[in-house]
Amino acid sequence: MGIEYVPSPGPTLGVEWEFALVDQTSRDLSNTASELFDRVHASLGEQPKLHKELLRNTVEVVTGVCGTVPEAMADLAETLRHVRPIADELGVDLYSAGTHPFAQWSTQLLTQGHRYEELIERTQWWGRQMLIWGVHVHVGLEERDDVIPIVSSLLNHFPHLQALSASSPMWSGTDTGYASNRAMMFQQLPTAGLPFQFDTWGEYEEFVDAHLRTGVIEYLNDIRWDIRPSPSLGTVEVRVCDGISNFRELEALTALTHCLVVDLADRLRRGETLPTMPPWHVQENKWRAARYGLDAEIILDAAANERLVTDDLHDLLEQLEPVAKRLCCADELRAVADIAGRGASYQRQREVATRTGGDLVAVVDSVVSELEPSLP
Repeated sequence: MGIEYVPSPGPTLGVEWEFALVDQTSRDLSNTASELFDRVHASLGEQPKLHKELLRNTVEVVTGVCGTVPEAMADLAETLRHVRPIADELGVDLYSAGTHPFAQWSTQLLTQGHRYEELIERTQWWGRQMLIWGVHVHVGLEERDDVIPIVSSLLNHFPHLQALSASSPMWSGTDTGYASNRAMMFQQLPTAGLPFQFDTWGEYEEFVDAHLRTGVIEYLNDIRWDIRPSPSLGTVEVRVCDGISNFRELEALTALTHCLVVDLADRLRRGETLPTMPPWHVQENKWRAARYGLDAEIILDAAANERLVTDDLHDLLEQLEPVAKRLCCADELRAVADIAGRGASYQRQREVATRTGGDLVAVVDSVVSELEPSLP
């Protein structure tokens, strides 16, 4: 089976930002996405930048094809300016973190649709457990044959993105001990988790063909890897990050992702062989970043050298600075260091829980409160 790749005209950018809907009084999840969509459509007409998701407690805001991080942030902000007042009319707020601290899966409603119903039928208990939210960043690539090497090499930076965005320490009323419990939950679905490290586009096509013929997937997008090719869009899609509560951190992590992909593409153009690590090191790094967040000591290379993730991040940001200037996101990339400096979302959530004697409603309040002041 051949998979058509639609080349991007350059290093384009697209962002998908998932939000849970939480009740303004109880702060529990609210299954009101259908009502929100109905009101948005009645007031504004069809909104292609607002998407349904698996559960009726979730909406996704997406950009069009953008050229820069500031353009993408402005695009998202414009959609949110229309959506937030309508959510307020329904008595709900927008909440973006990897998980909700106390919601129960058994009270959540499934969005109508064949693909969602098939997913739950196949995955059963694990599928129903998916009370998780994330951010996906697409970066355009002109050359199809660059995609697979870049996907594999990006895995070296998986723990940096995971640790910085980690925002899911609590689950069903309990502190899990993980910075990102979302990362551990999502990989339980078939075809989710870390991508396989192929050498060529042809090997990727053979993999997809085998999965289609054996009924593992019905559609290409049923492959839910943390980093994956998106052939119809001409992008690499980076799906590592937990839900991000505010624009400041969203623009920083979007800039980091944009720069990482473009830097790797530049190195391929210069004839370099991109660095990769054995799958067992990649898997261990994912676990360490999910467990320890910004305190993770990560494996750097095939020789098993190790370093604190925040120390390695410092050097990485310096390395990417020239790329960031070219992509018009130098300020946004520098803001990545601020996340490590003031604490990631999982750390802020735990601080609120400690300060309030374990009040998880206050934790939800704290996440919700970060969105509006950060609007561009």
